[in-house]
Amino acid sequence: MTNKRKIGWIGLGKMGLPMSQNLIQAGYPLTVYNRTRTTTRLLADRGAQIADSPKALAREVEVLISMIADDRALEQVSIAAEGAFAAAQAGTIYIDMSTVSPTVSSRVAEAAAKKGIKYLRAPVSGSTALAEAATLTILTSGPRDAHDACVDIFGALGQKLFYVGSGEEARYLKLVLNMMVGLTSGMIAEALTFGQRGGLDWNQMMDIVNSSVVASPLVGYKTQMLRNRDFAPAFTATQMAKDFDLALGAGRALKVPMPITALVRQFWTAMDAQGKGHLDYFALLSLFEELAGPQKGADNH
Repeated sequence: MTNKRKIGWIGLGKMGLPMSQNLIQAGYPLTVYNRTRTTTRLLADRGAQIADSPKALAREVEVLISMIADDRALEQVSIAAEGAFAAAQAGTIYIDMSTVSPTVSSRVAEAAAKKGIKYLRAPVSGSTALAEAATLTILTSGPRDAHDACVDIFGALGQKLFYVGSGEEARYLKLVLNMMVGLTSGMIAEALTFGQRGGLDWNQMMDIVNSSVVASPLVGYKTQMLRNRDFAPAFTATQMAKDFDLALGAGRALKVPMPITALVRQFWTAMDAQGKGHLDYFALLSLFEELAGPQKGADNH
């Protein structure tokens, strides 16, 4: 028997699946809901219970966690007629770990307050590999007591945990990070294409970039991908486009000018139009190379 709290998990995508598996590994009794039943069978084989809807899930657990695709999915799993809030008891902790807009998150917060549900916004920073290794960075805002009560759960999912406020602060911070990550890919694509066309040796240029003042954990993480032009996605261009749209929408609401973000957002559209939307967002390099035209002389990579 375990004295750990019963957890309900909603959403078994690229991130949700390994994260929920880590909770099982940590000994938490888990009940899961996912629209695609094939994935839930993987969790059932590891001891998880299966629920037919978010509403049914909420009846059985003390803590609810969702990792879903977008605003619409968040509303469906929480405040819709068959959503979790229809059955969740007062005092239930609801943690949403998705990347969604502050506007819709605020709407969920209002509904949670009326039901006596403690709502934590806890988006994550990190790739699927970090999700599998339980080394994600988790950004949390919402009721402090609920956050403190869930530190053990967060510890089974990530390595770094930051509590940043009582409202939508974590939503904004997640978008800040994704803006910087996406803008970095645009800067790298433009600069490396320029260097390549200037005759620089591709691999040597990458070595020097990583030994320079502009070296960063992100550039280091993507170096092998750039060397080999193997853009198998850790995070797709289409997903980055979604997050840029969220950031731009929030910026409009705050009356913050965001011209650089708006410009780079157009390149995600161009990637999608050229059938590259499913590739890693760092495949923006290939788009810039095509815009630069055929390279003259010998190929340096």
